[in-house]
Parts: sequence; C-alpha cells; structure tokens
Amino acid sequence: MSQEKLDQTWLEKIKWTDDGLVPAIAQDHQTGEILMMAWMNRESLVLTVKEQRAIYWSRSRQRLWRKGESSGHVQQLHDIRLDCDADVILLKVEQLGDIACHTGRRSCFYQQLNDGEWQAVEPVLKNPDEIYNN
Repeated sequence: MSQEKLDQTWLEKIKWTDDGLVPAIAQDHQTGEILMMAWMNRESLVLTVKEQRAIYWSRSRQRLWRKGESSGHVQQLHDIRLDCDADVILLKVEQLGDIACHTGRRSCFYQQLNDGEWQAVEPVLKNPDEIYNN
C-alpha cells in the first residue's frame, strides 16, 4: 500500500453523507465558543489538515472554500476531533480578525429565541459591506 493511501485511512472512519459531506463545527480553541458550522468533503478535510487552516466545501458554489479567502478572517487549526458517532467534525481554531460570520459578527450563532421570536443578541463587529467590498 502506498504511503499516501496509508496516510489517508483515517478518512474511512468518518461516516460521510450520501453527498460525500460531513458537518464541521468551528470552535474557538481557547474559549470553547462555537463560531460556525459548515460542510467538508474529503478534499477539504485533507487540505485543512495539510494547511492547518479551515477549508470547507461550499454547497452553494460547489467548490472548496478557504475560510477567510475573501474576508481575511482565516481560521487557524489547533486541533481536530471526530464525535462518537463518527459523523461530525470539530475544528478547534483561532479565529483571525475575530469575525467568523459573514454578517460581521464573531459567531454565526447570534440569534436567541425569546418569547417565540429569534432576536439578534450579538453585535455586528464590522459592516459586511466593508468586509467584502460590496
């Protein structure tokens, strides 16, 4: 068996969806705060490990998405875990620029259910138009 094939046997432990994807949760490696959830395919997961930065699969664009490629808000990998059912990846990251969400907030989980309504409870740190030069 080739060394490259041997090195990627860890991928076979993952329970991929029928579309060849696995959900990935990005968590701040120091505080434990959940920053975002995105999808990964085999290629994005291998590249994440190789480059030590979060690389996801964009379902809407049908291509690899290097977190921070347009915003500059890169996620540097510190640790990677697989859950007990082998169907969710946890990336413990350092969020450069302190913004993970495309809305300009630290976390994508900024809406809280209050009295039957979702309310934004986390501030916008930077206007998305400024981030993405729209």
